[in-house]
Amino acid sequence: MKPLDDQQQAARDWFEGLRGRICAAFEEIERQSGSDAAFAYLPWERTDSSGGPGARDGGGGVRGHMAGKVFEKVGVNVSTVGGAFSPEFAATIPGAEEDPSFFATGLSLVAHMANPHVPAVHMNTRFITTTRRWFGGGADLNPAIPYQDDTDAFHARLRAACAAHDPTFYPRFSKWADEYFWLPHREVARGVGGIFYDHLEGHFDAHFAFTRDVGEAFLDIFPTIVRKRMATPFTDEDMQRLLEFRGRYVEFNLLYDRGTLFGLKTGGNIEAVLMSLPPLAKWA
Repeated sequence: MKPLDDQQQAARDWFEGLRGRICAAFEEIERQSGSDAAFAYLPWERTDSSGGPGARDGGGGVRGHMAGKVFEKVGVNVSTVGGAFSPEFAATIPGAEEDPSFFATGLSLVAHMANPHVPAVHMNTRFITTTRRWFGGGADLNPAIPYQDDTDAFHARLRAACAAHDPTFYPRFSKWADEYFWLPHREVARGVGGIFYDHLEGHFDAHFAFTRDVGEAFLDIFPTIVRKRMATPFTDEDMQRLLEFRGRYVEFNLLYDRGTLFGLKTGGNIEAVLMSLPPLAKWA
């Protein structure tokens, strides 16, 4: 992979630092629950032979994985890859139509929780370079048993992060999340929303600052929600509800999720790409 320029290195460094702080916060929750669970970190390399039909060249990343008492399965991954898209895939990526060269670095997080009253969550932030450069990402809450005060708190924290940068961001990006995290074949939402944004380009410093604030907002609000719900008693019926909800989550990620497609098309580590899948799910 080509040497990183200053913008690419700055984005990579931020994502790696945020990963470390998120993992530390989640491990602290496990300790508070009486568990000694900790993240295992598994580095991987992407080479010519792993690029498949979608891409070639190099890079890699680190998978962070933990299975504990509160977090049944959580992955916090950082990847930094570069090379060239296949002609077919390049035609679908802004700025790659004429020159298929690309660089991508980002953090991707999915947490599936042991207690049905604690919501699953997804968060992703990324920086992509073709002949254009942009940030994307977002965070969304996925409760099997929704609590309105949790939904309100999650949205309020993201709304504040957006408002510090542009008053149009939250209305635009929350609507985008509602539209994106939707299962058209079932006509239901994947969860209770959040924000989703992409193709923020042209003002690196401003959009990098916003992306950092999205990460900080997530790190602030999600552990608070987890601590609030993690000791809630639950029944067998609650667990069945959780497993059926997870089935919907699997359907979305395998049928519609852009990140899954991008990872597979660019020769990403398969286990890292599919870490969003829950350990157990059920279809009625």
